[in-house]
Amino acid sequence: MTAHLGPRAARRVFLTLTVTRWFPVGLVVGLFTLLPLERGLTVAQALTASALSGFVVFALELPTSGFADAFGRRPVFVAAAVVNVFAAVAYLVAQTFWMFALAACLMGLFRALDSGPLEAWYVDTVHASEPGADVDGALSAQGTLLGVGIAAGALISGGLVWWHPLTGQSALLLPVAIFVALNVVHLVAVLVLLREPRTHVDATGARRALQSAKEAPGVVRDGLGLLRHNRILRGLVMVEVFWSVAMVVFETFQPIRLAEMLGSEEQAGALMGPVASAGWGVFALGAALAGLLSKRLGVARTAILARTLNSLGAVVMGLVAGPAALVAAYLLTYGLHGGNGPMHSALLHREAQARNRATVLSMNSMMAFAAFSIASPLLGVLAEGSSNQVAMVTAGAVSLIGVLCYLPARRREREVQRQPVGEPAAVPR
Repeated sequence: MTAHLGPRAARRVFLTLTVTRWFPVGLVVGLFTLLPLERGLTVAQALTASALSGFVVFALELPTSGFADAFGRRPVFVAAAVVNVFAAVAYLVAQTFWMFALAACLMGLFRALDSGPLEAWYVDTVHASEPGADVDGALSAQGTLLGVGIAAGALISGGLVWWHPLTGQSALLLPVAIFVALNVVHLVAVLVLLREPRTHVDATGARRALQSAKEAPGVVRDGLGLLRHNRILRGLVMVEVFWSVAMVVFETFQPIRLAEMLGSEEQAGALMGPVASAGWGVFALGAALAGLLSKRLGVARTAILARTLNSLGAVVMGLVAGPAALVAAYLLTYGLHGGNGPMHSALLHREAQARNRATVLSMNSMMAFAAFSIASPLLGVLAEGSSNQVAMVTAGAVSLIGVLCYLPARRREREVQRQPVGEPAAVPR
């Protein structure tokens, strides 16, 4: 049996795999929106194909997370890394709507497998040595490294598009090809670095897989029961639903609107490199500042502040005219996106236990992808029927409603702060 890593060693593995997972994403930030448009798809077609990824995640999040909780986080995370390679190849060769749809489905499978296991592995590894320890500091560090990694990748991507050494091919092709190669590097890193004791069941090989598969539905039922009975967790998941509507603005419509202003996808692709790099840089800064601010305001209040301003930023992105103003609004909005992420995760971990942690994280992610997938094509149709700006403002305004769903977590945090030291906390309802 492999021994648990200590908290410091687990943190190093956690942050290293965060970098290998997310640095390649920087190479294709914005390009996965521009690539189908360059290859002949309409805005509505591109957003519809992309939306399929979210529906796959919605269907598979809980089964895969339940399996991760029952069988082990490492095998599920390894499987995710393998599927990631195939998804990247599919995007590289896609030329038609259905090819992009297949690539999106593979990406959805990857995200369903990837969502939760690494974070759950880290938190449980820390709790094995320090039971009940808060992990908001490590999650803020992860958000910072995630942002810096994607920022570096995006900057390199913009340089590659501008350089365009493969003159016989699209300028967008080379960054996607390198994305494929780096996903292979991530797979190797996962195989080498991630270690997990076999504590779930006393079996090996096929017997262990079969036993874990039988346990997974029970873990899923427990997770859904927790969502039904825990209003704090239910509120947090609803925050994610509204948050995802705003994400359509700064993840998808931003490069589309930029291409509209500049007149071509390749010009937007070259500019998206440094813009996305700066965006993920301020994302990292937002995550770091949120970690500091939460020590003064509390985790819930910091999350509320960042979420409110992020929604308003999405509205502003739809109102501005001119590339410079759009980029400025995007940077502000993305910094607030980075600040909200680790605080939201920390609130989720307060409502989870070791036996269902990956399931809780996946329920949150599942609803996010479902909301994003439903909102994207609807906003695409709205944009074609009116304008991209109208769709962006509408999405930002809808997202603002989600701030109210943080109130149960805020009330709970206030109750805990008022309790005398040493008094056990009340069970959340």
